[in-house]
Amino acid sequence: MKKNWYAVYTKSRCEKKVATLLAKKKIENYCPLNRVVNPWADRKKLVFEPLFKSFVFVRTTEQEMADIKKTSDVVNFVYWLGQPAVIKDIEIESMQHFLDQHSNVQLERTSVNMNDMVRITSSPLMESGGNVVSVHSNKVKVSLPSLGYAISAEVKKSNVEIIDYSYQLKNKVS
Repeated sequence: MKKNWYAVYTKSRCEKKVATLLAKKKIENYCPLNRVVNPWADRKKLVFEPLFKSFVFVRTTEQEMADIKKTSDVVNFVYWLGQPAVIKDIEIESMQHFLDQHSNVQLERTSVNMNDMVRITSSPLMESGGNVVSVHSNKVKVSLPSLGYAISAEVKKSNVEIIDYSYQLKNKVS
């Protein structure tokens, strides 16, 4: 039976705990963690916070879903059109690579793409597309859509090129 990625909805602030419990059950899972520097009065501390609040991704078969639902602090699977929402492998891989390379990643709900289209020309995300959100001094903030969200981080302006209109039309997804 083929395994697919699904999103599991958890109780509030239980993402890491659920990921640990699923790992103990030998269920492949991914809890995307964002590296965030929190300033304290006397120092700065690096912490790892779940990027998606109340979500953990699991790679499983439909037969194993009942066992996952029985896991402590799991509320349910995320459904789309009456079925558990299947998430593409490439979306999980892209998210993993993006979080490996960037810290202080921002998550935004998105339904439309706006502004100039760009392609990142030099980084682990080479040739990835995204939308220019803002330009600051030596950096461009680029939004990369995934799962109906956009994850964004600061990318050096020198690693971004504007894609011409004909490229946009040729590669437009219907």
